[in-house]
Amino acid sequence: MLRALGRGRILLLITCRTDDVRRGDAVSRFIGESTRARLLERLTLRRLDEVAVRELAEQITGRPLSEAALGRMQERAEGVPFFIEEIAGCSNGPLPDGLRDLLLARFDRLGDDARHVVQVVSGAERPLSHPLITRLVDLPEQRLDEAIREATRSGILVVVDDDYRFRHALLREAVHDDLLPGERARLHRSYAETLEAHGAGSENGDAAALAYHWQLAQDDRKALVAAADAMRHAKAQYAFASAARFGELVLELWPLVPDAAVAARVERLDLLLVLGSVLRNAGDGERALAVANVALAEVDPATVDPRLHARLLRNKALYLVNLGRLGAIPLLQQALAIAEEHIDDEAFHAELLNQLASRRMIAGDREEAIRLADEAERGAAGAGSADQLSIAANVRGGSLAHLGEVEAGVREYERARELATGSNAEMRYRVNYSDLLTLLGRYREAVEVAEEGLRRARELRVERTSGSIMAQNMVVPLLELGEIERVEEMLSRDFVQGTLRVFRMYMSMTRVRVLAWRGRSAEAAEMLRDWLPAFEETGVSERQIWYDRVMMTVAVAESEGDLRGALATILEMLHDDRPALLHQRRLLLEGAAIVAELRAEGVDVEEASAAIRGAWLSQPPQLQDDAWSTILDALLYPRHDAVDAAMSRADGDDVPVTLRVVLRLERARLLVRDGDRSTASMELAIAADIAEALGHAQLQTAVTRFAAVAGLAPRATAESAQGGEALTAREQQVLELIAEGLSNRQIGERLFISVKTVSVHVSAVLRKLGVSTRTEAALLQRNPTFGAPGQPAVVA
Repeated sequence: MLRALGRGRILLLITCRTDDVRRGDAVSRFIGESTRARLLERLTLRRLDEVAVRELAEQITGRPLSEAALGRMQERAEGVPFFIEEIAGCSNGPLPDGLRDLLLARFDRLGDDARHVVQVVSGAERPLSHPLITRLVDLPEQRLDEAIREATRSGILVVVDDDYRFRHALLREAVHDDLLPGERARLHRSYAETLEAHGAGSENGDAAALAYHWQLAQDDRKALVAAADAMRHAKAQYAFASAARFGELVLELWPLVPDAAVAARVERLDLLLVLGSVLRNAGDGERALAVANVALAEVDPATVDPRLHARLLRNKALYLVNLGRLGAIPLLQQALAIAEEHIDDEAFHAELLNQLASRRMIAGDREEAIRLADEAERGAAGAGSADQLSIAANVRGGSLAHLGEVEAGVREYERARELATGSNAEMRYRVNYSDLLTLLGRYREAVEVAEEGLRRARELRVERTSGSIMAQNMVVPLLELGEIERVEEMLSRDFVQGTLRVFRMYMSMTRVRVLAWRGRSAEAAEMLRDWLPAFEETGVSERQIWYDRVMMTVAVAESEGDLRGALATILEMLHDDRPALLHQRRLLLEGAAIVAELRAEGVDVEEASAAIRGAWLSQPPQLQDDAWSTILDALLYPRHDAVDAAMSRADGDDVPVTLRVVLRLERARLLVRDGDRSTASMELAIAADIAEALGHAQLQTAVTRFAAVAGLAPRATAESAQGGEALTAREQQVLELIAEGLSNRQIGERLFISVKTVSVHVSAVLRKLGVSTRTEAALLQRNPTFGAPGQPAVVA
């Protein structure tokens, strides 16, 4: 048929499962001959990725899939849609009978030797080398080779990099579960003894595999020994999820082994201390807190090592912080009291003081944070601890900046960077300094610091902790710069899946803002409702979370068109009697933009304008008379000169990009009021282009609405722009680079601005010059007389 149908619009779609294709059979001959004759095109359907697995499983079950269930399903089904369908509702349970029988049907057809080999291989969770199979399978070499060949031809085993493994994990599981309990225990004892005999010289003696096999061999003591070694080895390699798994196995086996502390070479409280830490670094904050509570319940203050007691209290405080819960400060104070009374270690005292200072800073108690940081620095200096000196400078820098002493704060952060030697101090610097840069509007610098921090987090294997907050510290300034596609791409990678609750809270704020930005108000409102209780709980002790709640509420209200509600939320913020942090500045700027829009609708905003301006002027002097101050003043009290000055400031990278549209819209309103409808139309056209490039639904609606009300075309024509206003200095720079033949990306790199900002400038340049192509613009830049009467109309 393929040969006969040489003409016509006919598509034959032929499918086969490659697992079922055997060398030399009819299907393989057909595929080979048709491929050689170029009669068909082969397309390989790959296994589903994690996103598709989640979507499929949730469609089948009708409920959300937890991270643990998703991980287990990925491990078992390996992205095969049929397997996902079969185990979607029991990702951690036994195989359904029908699936087990189907999987074992091919196994049942094997000969005795092949069945034995397959059963032996089922005991391993990893690929097996030929020498290891030879030791485990008691068969002559020729019979062993024939048995392995039969198992591979049947599609049960496959050869990968000279190692043997099951084609599917569920097939291995089915064969392994089919063993009798005694057979299973003997098989795993054989594995363990073989690994011990041939891996004694290795660094860790393959502790992970030994722990697995000794546990299934039901030798509790040897399993505990191997699991403790595996935990230590995984922790040293920053493999925290694996370390946590083995640590919990040690804890599970502990009561079954009489001399557990001797066997594991660690006391129980020390084990709990380490296990809590690795669970936290693995992203399981709830379990880390539970382990800390177990440990503290077993502490006898009269006999316990004071340092261990203090460390357990400190760690529990950290776990509470990670979960966004109250109670960290009293625990740190208790730990500090123990240290001061019983522990002669200045570096440890400095660490506890820095921890307490950090919590005070985050709560908004900046003066107390500075006092504690100063005390910590004195202790760290005496102990010669550069990292604790760095953290003290870090806390002091953030506190000073929030008090308005920005320059002093930045100098302290520079000290923190220079002093940091360990990864903890370095990551703290990058997290806190990138956050400060964002609050100050230094967005490009914030992205650079956070991006390098994210790279380091990957190197240190702490993506689920420091890495997730570094990702958040990247996406916020990127959003303010208008790089919405990049933000959405980062959010799609889901840096916070399976990580700590407080980090998920931070990223959720950004997700709400992105949904609101795109006009998906219903989804934004739903996410706000889901997270609001958590934000309100944590906001009591974390001032930043409190401000994030305000930001989310404002974003959702604006997206829904409820500008009065958005403004009311900002004014309510001003009545809060707790310390005002730098986070307030961005919300005041947003409040000014809302005031401008409501004023255009005829709403009386005098009282709101006065409240916002009063809050702005109550800031320390270092935080005033900048670009943001110019913009805020122009929006609250619009005048031609003020709006023009604000527009020139808004084109920089240190101003939220949405204000470029807001200010041009405000200028268009002033121009319409003065009767200059032509220039207003051109200004609206630029605003419309920027809003469209940003994909900002609310701004696009605002521009279109005003254009309709004012009776203006939302976009100026080339004819109306011809001979219009002069190019700005930045636009002239862009034009010169266009004439050099540079692309938008190259122009952005040359001028240190984003590609989207370049696109906006290019659109403005073309419009103002009255041309439609970059080539025409370049010719005008080279020859200003081009386009005059008598010039050819065609550009070659």
